[in-house]
Amino acid sequence: MSDHMYKFNVTMTCGGCSGAVERVLKKLDGVKEFDVSLESQTATVNTGPDVSYETVLDKIKKTGKTVNSGEADGQEMAV
Repeated sequence: MSDHMYKFNVTMTCGGCSGAVERVLKKLDGVKEFDVSLESQTATVNTGPDVSYETVLDKIKKTGKTVNSGEADGQEMAV
């Protein structure tokens, strides 16, 4: 199995919002790298093969931010 690339469109209004998303991703086991952009309202996450889309989505939602859309390895996914 190969690594996964997940991309989420997240409503973030300030640096505190993007910081909250960064903190949960930093603590999530299996995340290799991530990029949270306040400007483009996106969180791009590169994980190992054993981290599911749902796991990452759930972590981001726990910050209280609204996830508008998501992709897993280029495929549109439900949020």
